Amino acid sequence: MPRRSYDQYCAAARALDSVGDRWTLLIVRELLAGPRRYTDLHADLPGVSTDMLATRLKDMERDGLATRRRLGAPASVYVYELTPRGRGLLPVLQALGEWGAADLAERRPTDAVRAHWLALPLLGQLERLGEAGVVEVRVDEGVFHLRVGGEPVYGDGSPGEGVVDVRLALDAEVCGAVARGELGLVEAARSGRISVAGGGALAKRLLAVEP
Repeated sequence: MPRRSYDQYCAAARALDSVGDRWTLLIVRELLAGPRRYTDLHADLPGVSTDMLATRLKDMERDGLATRRRLGAPASVYVYELTPRGRGLLPVLQALGEWGAADLAERRPTDAVRAHWLALPLLGQLERLGEAGVVEVRVDEGVFHLRVGGEPVYGDGSPGEGVVDVRLALDAEVCGAVARGELGLVEAARSGRISVAGGGALAKRLLAVEP
């Protein structure tokens, strides 16, 4: 199927030609975690049909946002991953998240949630501290990790001992306030509302201790 276009000589319109369809940017959000299997993508995109996901992934391949490749043995499975152009959408998603934070309000009974969906709002705040590192984040829904100044941007679970620079633990109330933009990560850490463990530069920046 040929790509639909707004047929407007405008950079914003051209961008929306590629990423304006339903689900595309949320697929990008998931692929910021690195290569992922189709089944994993489907599991972390509640509400998307299998046909729609397959169509969007093909569209993203066509538009140069994602590629599909087969992993070597013993896995021997196909995964999707972002191209450099696709990874360039990270600041777009961060800006959209900041803009939409005020619309979160309280979580609705029908809202799905995944732990790693907090990754992008946390990443933006951690980047402003000016220190690179790996952050393990523990919330009620699970554990994920963030790479500040590296790729992939985040991942499920812990990356392993000796890799994590700082560990954060957020309860549901604080997690919601941070996601809605009502509470800053640094403010929460320095007031003790977030548990911070680690002795590296990133932990010290969070706690206002000189590295």
